[in-house]
Amino acid sequence: MYDFIITEIFNQNVTLFYMINHGLDNNLFDFIMPLITNFGSVIAWAGICGLLFIFGGEKGRKVAILGLAALFISNVIVYSLKFIIAEPRPFLTLHNVDLLVTESEAYSFPSGHTASSFAAATIIGLKYKFNFREKSYGLIYPLLAFAGVIGFSRIYIGVHYPLDVLFGAIVGIVSALLTLKVEDNILVDKLTHICSLDKINPG
Repeated sequence: MYDFIITEIFNQNVTLFYMINHGLDNNLFDFIMPLITNFGSVIAWAGICGLLFIFGGEKGRKVAILGLAALFISNVIVYSLKFIIAEPRPFLTLHNVDLLVTESEAYSFPSGHTASSFAAATIIGLKYKFNFREKSYGLIYPLLAFAGVIGFSRIYIGVHYPLDVLFGAIVGIVSALLTLKVEDNILVDKLTHICSLDKINPG
């Protein structure tokens, strides 16, 4: 029974992969998805945190530190699981995969781009709001939607299965929530304060 369930999950995972990678194939997605997927890298999100740190004032510095911490935690979890599970990427095991990028890393589960995106998006989204027509809205919803698009792009370009993306999203969100639990920890406040002093008194 257990083997049957695992086999069925794997079959559905592959079926859904082909539905996205081949079934939704079109020239527009072929152009934009390889571009969008780049925004999911840990370097891209670390860069966003860096901009918040430099230009975001005291709040931005604190959010940046929290965001970097969430990125660190999510990537430790991701690469630990990749090493333990060692699942080959779709284009290494399946036939007729529409691979739209060059990918050198062999392991697939879970998706690091998705984890990084959801980790940083959750931190930043919960900390910032935007005003529209005299109403305040949380930035969390558009940022999570953007993270979801990045996850989708990982499947579309042929480098991840849907379950890789799903678990990557879970890892990212959990990493962010764990980070937020220590938000008022003296270490975070101390780091923010030190960075503020360094910014005011360079050298």
